[in-house]
Amino acid sequence: MKLDSQKLRDRDNASVWHPFTAMSEYRHEQAPIIVEANGFHLTDADGKRYLDGHSSLWCNIHGHRVPAIDAAIRNQLDRVAHSTLLGLSNEPSIELADELVRRTPADLTKVFYSDCGAAGVEVALKIAYQYYQQRSNQPQQRDKFIYFDGAYHGDTIGTMSIGSISRFKNLYSPLLFPAVWTSVPSASPDDPDREQQQLDHWSQELDRLLTLHQGTIAGVVIEPLVQAAAGIKVQAAGFLGRVRAITKKHDTLLIADEIAVGFGRTGTLFACEQESVSPDILILSKGLTGGYLPLAATLVTDPIYEAFLGDPWLGRTFYHGHTYTGNPLACAAALASLRLIDEHHVLSNVRRLECALKRELEPLKAHPQVETIRQQGTMVGIELSDGGKPFSPERRIGHHVTLACRQRGVVVRNIAEVLVLMPAPAMPESLVIELCQVVRDSIADVLPPSAC
Repeated sequence: MKLDSQKLRDRDNASVWHPFTAMSEYRHEQAPIIVEANGFHLTDADGKRYLDGHSSLWCNIHGHRVPAIDAAIRNQLDRVAHSTLLGLSNEPSIELADELVRRTPADLTKVFYSDCGAAGVEVALKIAYQYYQQRSNQPQQRDKFIYFDGAYHGDTIGTMSIGSISRFKNLYSPLLFPAVWTSVPSASPDDPDREQQQLDHWSQELDRLLTLHQGTIAGVVIEPLVQAAAGIKVQAAGFLGRVRAITKKHDTLLIADEIAVGFGRTGTLFACEQESVSPDILILSKGLTGGYLPLAATLVTDPIYEAFLGDPWLGRTFYHGHTYTGNPLACAAALASLRLIDEHHVLSNVRRLECALKRELEPLKAHPQVETIRQQGTMVGIELSDGGKPFSPERRIGHHVTLACRQRGVVVRNIAEVLVLMPAPAMPESLVIELCQVVRDSIADVLPPSAC
């Protein structure tokens, strides 16, 4: 049956409130209404195909309608679609926990499930807070967290409290709890001396803050290697390792948020691996199910878990849980996705894509209004500027580039004036080359070099 795209669009405009979307403009932009997907392409109600250049918001790993994942979900549907983990269990959640413990950095032995990345971070914050009150050696009331400039961990009250992107959190400041802010040294591939100076400075500053707030900091929360929502802000090499050493020195938990950077996007299965770091708490989501279903996992060490044990009437239980915690369908999808990462050598493909992205985007460095190109693995941020200064917000330059890409059959998103490319780790190199070509042409359309 042929779809009436305009009727769908009218109903969309009448009833649906889209996230992170300027609705006053959206209603007039004729946004695609996706009705099908196959491989790495999406198809809208008018029959137009689009290359999925941002992995359906950074979560798709193997493409769409992947036979092995489809089959895993169908097989699980024939058994049970959902049963609570509150006092019960289910087979896929047990199998997935085993797999995650086996694959994640050493000493992370217990898995707590939730429904999305922000919820997984909230779990981590509550666990850290309660852990210090209940641990057997030197229990303490620690009620503060350290977070970094450029941090984004979600949109719930707790995650906004440890986020620093002003347009996402400032309006809600009266609702947030106080936290301690510091900065993160940026990678400077063209100026290694500056990068080293920044690395030394901000490492010392973190050490100073933990000394100043000794005994009150429950955890340092970091996005390992890359701050994605900050516009793919890549950290100086070695900073993550230093943060691990400094938190250990001060008996403070290291909480690693790998929601955006996990499952191959930085070049290794988990970003922490690249600096041989094992955090005390690790949060996973987005690519966990291959981009199929909502699921998050918060992993902790044995000492943290053991602080919650004791007779039930002692009140040491972790009183937190979601209705769909450990959903069997989502866990089945995640297990299938993990197997495909191995079977299809996805991490090797990421290394090929990393080289292709760097090579194909190199010509943009000559464009006078391309400020910089930041990249880690398959994560790319192309920052646009007006002669080194920000464009006026009214011009919405980044958004217009994404619209130009869409006209050419490619879906990407911008964060202000940073165009973010996030191809799926399993995408063929030929499609990444196509993605880069469209991006180059679209930037030239919106910002013609001859007019700069």
